Amino acid sequence: MELNNVIRYPLATEKSVRLMEAENKLIFIVDKKSKKQEIKEAAESLFNIKVANVNTTILISGKKKAYLTLSKDTPAIDVATQLGLI
Repeated sequence: MELNNVIRYPLATEKSVRLMEAENKLIFIVDKKSKKQEIKEAAESLFNIKVANVNTTILISGKKKAYLTLSKDTPAIDVATQLGLI
């Protein structure tokens, strides 16, 4: 799968902002067929960040949500500011 098509858009909800501050996580809606490794590689290349872990869940609406835990040296708040979420 092509890296540009893996990540659809970031989520900017109250919960996602809380996770950014407390747990250094970013939340994205991703392609439903994408695998965790593909999501990690796409995020690292698109946003120039270091991803420590990826968790995914399928929503009732049929969309796939990915929780990206960033490494300690990459603050999620900085990435969110670059993306215009905050």
